[in-house]
Order: sequence, then C-alpha cells, then structure tokens
Amino acid sequence: MIWEESHLYKNSLRQLDRAASVMDLDPNILIRLHTPKRALIVSVPVMMDDGKIKVFDGYRVHHNMILGPAKGGIRYHQDVTLSEVAALAMLMTFKCSLMALPLGGAKGGICVNPSELSMGELQRMTRRYTTEILPFIGPEKDIPAPDIGTNGQVMSWIMDTYSQEVGHAVPGVVTGKPIDVGGSLGREEATGRGVVYTIIEAAKVANMNLDESISVSIQGYGNVGGAAARKIEKIGCKITSISDVSGGIYNANGLNLDDVKTYLDKNKVLKGYPEADFVTNTELLELDCDILIPAALDGQITERNADKIKAKIIAEGANGPTTSAGDQILNDRGVLVIPDILANAGGVVVSYFEWVQGLQHLFWTEKEVNNKLWDIMSAAFHRVHHISQERKVSIRTAALVAGIDRLASAMKTRGFFP
Repeated sequence: MIWEESHLYKNSLRQLDRAASVMDLDPNILIRLHTPKRALIVSVPVMMDDGKIKVFDGYRVHHNMILGPAKGGIRYHQDVTLSEVAALAMLMTFKCSLMALPLGGAKGGICVNPSELSMGELQRMTRRYTTEILPFIGPEKDIPAPDIGTNGQVMSWIMDTYSQEVGHAVPGVVTGKPIDVGGSLGREEATGRGVVYTIIEAAKVANMNLDESISVSIQGYGNVGGAAARKIEKIGCKITSISDVSGGIYNANGLNLDDVKTYLDKNKVLKGYPEADFVTNTELLELDCDILIPAALDGQITERNADKIKAKIIAEGANGPTTSAGDQILNDRGVLVIPDILANAGGVVVSYFEWVQGLQHLFWTEKEVNNKLWDIMSAAFHRVHHISQERKVSIRTAALVAGIDRLASAMKTRGFFP
C-alpha cells in the first residue's frame, strides 16, 4: 500500500501490532487503526521571486477523529512524503489519546527546503497551501500547529488566509501562534519542557539523582532540544554535547549554554564553536552520557548503533528517532526509553491549552500553563509506568497500550457506521 512506503510508517505499524497483541485488541479496531481516515494530496504552485512558477507537493492526513477534532503539525522539509505524513498522523492519534486530550491525530507537510526560499516565497507558498487544504481544516475539524521547518509566523499566515476566506478572524484554526494573535504563553518551550518533565519522573523510577554529576547529550538543538537543554540545566544537570545540521560539539566538563547562544547568534550554526570538540550527529549518540535526548529527525537509533549507546535514559524529543530493531536492542540492554508519544507530547498538550483558551477568550499565565502541563505529563508517565510493570512490557509498548485502550473504548462506545 502507498502508506507503507516509509520506514517510519512500517515502524509505526509494528509498534501498533505489538501493543495490540499485548492487550488482545479487538481485530476490528486494529484494522481500522492500520490506515488513515483520509488524506489530501495537493499541488502548491508558487510565484518565485524571479517570476517563474514552481510547484511543490503538499499533504494533509487525518488518521483518526473518534475523540475530537484532528490535531497535528505542518512540516516543511525536503524529505516529506505522503507515507511519512501518514505515519506521523497515526502517532498523533495515539499521543492525543495517551494524554487524555479530546483530539484526534493529523499531520501535514510540503516537500520543500524552506531555507532556500525568501520570506516572500515562503509566505506565498504557505498561503496557497492553506487555500488548497482549507476544506480539511477548521477549529472544530482540524487544527494545525508548527513542526519541522515551520513556526509561529507560518501559523499566523495560515490563520490570516483562513480568516480571509471565511470573512472573520478565526484564531482557533491553528495553534503555536504568536501571543499577539491569540497564542498561549509557554507554547514555544512546551515540547522541550515536557521532555524534561518525563525525564524527572523516569529518573525517580531509575533511582537517578538529577544533579551536576549527570551528563546530558542532545541531538538537535532547535526549538525542542534548545528548550530541553535550558530546562534540564536549570535543574542542575550538565549538558556535555549538542548538535544541529552542521554537526555537534562536545565538552566533557559541560557546555556554557549562554556562550553557545552568543556563538549561534553570530555564526548561525554550531560548527566551529571554539570551546568544545567537533563530533558528527551520529557520533554524538554514542558519547558517554547518562541521558540522551534525540530531538532531530526520525530513524537515528537503529540496529547499527543501538548497542553502542551508553545513556541510561533516552527521552525521544523527535518523532520516531528509534527504529523497531534499535528499540529491541535498547530494551534487551535495559535502557529506559521514554517514547516519542509520551516524551514529546508537551507540545500538543499546550496546543490544546491554546485552543481551549482561544475558544473561551480567557488566557492563562505562563505559570498556570506550566503547572497544568506538569500535572498531565507526570500523570501520563506514571500511568504508563504502571502498565509497563503490570504487563511486563517496555515503556514504549505500555504507552501505546494506554493510548490505544482509551481510543478503542471510545470507538466501541460510538459504534460502527453504517
């Protein structure tokens, strides 16, 4: 099938089937979860700055909407495919269910390298893409959010384009917006902060004291990795390595994140930072550390390197950074892996908060947002850990069981149509 072209989709299906066998899931439920509800493929013609028209491929996939409106990011990346988007939509379904949110799973994207576009080209592409997927989205149908290659500005363009089409302002059509157009305080740091919240709880069950003796490696120093680094450093841990598209930097004595920021502001990339040794993104995964946060792209931890990873706890800040084969090796070695649908769920949780605040026209303080996020992330981790202990399965399988169980119950209650 067309869905199963990417390794990420195949990996997601294997995880789903494994969880289904553990919980003896009704096969009629399982077969419905195997494929998305619907998918839209669109052409996105854009007038480039040189006057030529270039056409990009765009996608929006709804996996399941039993629990409520679809929720999921839009990514701009040169490797985006329909299969990848479908896999990410599936993971969003399980993530929203796991976090007890009244939302379904969706994802979207355009196959493009956004760094090659001017600001004008980026805006024109975003607005045209929005008009093409407009029948799919809406505050009561499908609420997009930022992902790789997109940000609050892109969400603002989507909101404005949608609002122009319907004739009035609709801030609830997207989340991850800037504050001045209805965004939520705490949203930008939410995913990285949520990663650290799950690490705090995982450290408790692993009898690990999070202090200056604990070293942390972070692959991917973007929005998620950067926010996670700042939060876990504030707790007292030592950040020894980070990376971006140019490669990684490593200092066994710890990196000074303020100095790193100053360097990045001037040079844009980490390569060449003088106070650390250069490592590749692949080498970073295998460095000595207590905690590893893969927060870049999918498929980074595989059967080729899983046995070389030295971390005791891995918190998946990215979606799908570990393949099934790599995950099995880590599980056999006793590495505590906090899976993506749990570790990086902070973003969708605070996106939900933003959506609710927008519908109510009543906004919360950043402290209120962070406290509510902590409550949900902490409760979800311990719910998953309990299932893991009770059923003697990995944290990843337990997280899927928790999410699928709530989803299956709702599907049975609503019934099958027609």
